[in-house]
Amino acid sequence: MRVALSIAGSDPSGGAGIQADLKTFHQFGVYGMAALTALTAQNTLGVSGVHMVPPAFLRQQLEALAADLPPDAVKTGMLADADLAATAADCIRSFGWTPLVVDPVMIATSGDRLLSVDAERVIRDRLLPLATLVTPNLDEAALLTGLEVRDVAQMERAAIVLLDSGAAAVLLKGGHLADDTIVDLLVTADGIQRFSHPRIRTTSTHGTGCTLSAAITAGLASGRPLEQAVEAGLDYVVRAIANAPGIGAGHGPVNHMS
Repeated sequence: MRVALSIAGSDPSGGAGIQADLKTFHQFGVYGMAALTALTAQNTLGVSGVHMVPPAFLRQQLEALAADLPPDAVKTGMLADADLAATAADCIRSFGWTPLVVDPVMIATSGDRLLSVDAERVIRDRLLPLATLVTPNLDEAALLTGLEVRDVAQMERAAIVLLDSGAAAVLLKGGHLADDTIVDLLVTADGIQRFSHPRIRTTSTHGTGCTLSAAITAGLASGRPLEQAVEAGLDYVVRAIANAPGIGAGHGPVNHMS
């Protein structure tokens, strides 16, 4: 069985973070593992607390996996602060773990900030050069590049900047566009591929970024080419949103069993 690893934070409501990642890995038929970076207190209404794991303990978790259960693909999610981000980057590099999907979790669906300003620089300078794929939304792309990212043309420019930062490929997600059609861009050195689908009018969007990056990671762990893994991941998230369980008073979770 193929093995996928998530390096991310915990969401007790089950919609995002390692909980969403493990559910998604299971749906794609890969064995899921998780190394914790932070515990959060959150629900569909927002994040009320964050307790970060000491960087030395994150390293201990990753060393334990490297010694016995090396993953076939890895994703990073919430890295919280600069020390944790640097620890994750150092371990991924030293263990030679690839392919790597970097989900630059900076701002929760509720609007709560999940990444320190110092950690943004570490992700840009030390993690992106290791990435097989980075999966920012519009806000995260703007923070990583310093550019305004509000339409498809600006998405293309920002994605190229991220490629220049060292990432092998960029999936810039268009869920925050104002249009009725969502456009996601997969940008590589070979060109730009667009994926489009009608917007589903819903508040059930909690954990969509985590779910998408986990689905792509599972595809890569299974040996799928990048474009196929991205397309399958996007299709899965659309189904998960369309079949959302409708629970919670805020931004509800998607249906990971779709």
